[in-house]
Amino acid sequence: MITRRPLLAVLGLFAATQARAQPGVDRPQPKLPTEPLVIIGRDGTRHTFQVEMAVSPDHQMIGLMFRPTVGANEGMLFDWGQPRESSMWMRNTLASLDMLFIAADGRIHRIAERTVPQSLTPIDSRGPVRATLELQAGITEKLDIRVGDRALHRIFGNAP
Repeated sequence: MITRRPLLAVLGLFAATQARAQPGVDRPQPKLPTEPLVIIGRDGTRHTFQVEMAVSPDHQMIGLMFRPTVGANEGMLFDWGQPRESSMWMRNTLASLDMLFIAADGRIHRIAERTVPQSLTPIDSRGPVRATLELQAGITEKLDIRVGDRALHRIFGNAP
């Protein structure tokens, strides 16, 4: 029979080892390579963003964690490689975000506005999407970006 104290010590050692094994879980990751992404509204208005490309699972796991702010023309694009359900959370994310779930053809499928910092509540795409775009909280309302608007980027085969 294992007593509670040694079991807790073993669990604590395991948790510490896991935290060390996953770089960036206690600090922001270095800035990722950026690319331009344009969103075209229903009226033809173009909004250009410089987005960091989160392509690898390690980069996607860390995302914008521990960053205190996101600039108005900045963001992070999570490229899933092919359409799939996307479920995000705000664990260790200090800044509120707008999350745009984008279909394979570049159409915005869903927008989750002003997500709650550090929340563990899942934020789902509610359907298959090729990518998830994280932007500064409130920017979609400010720029009148809506579901059905179109994102132009090389991963959607429609780069400007």
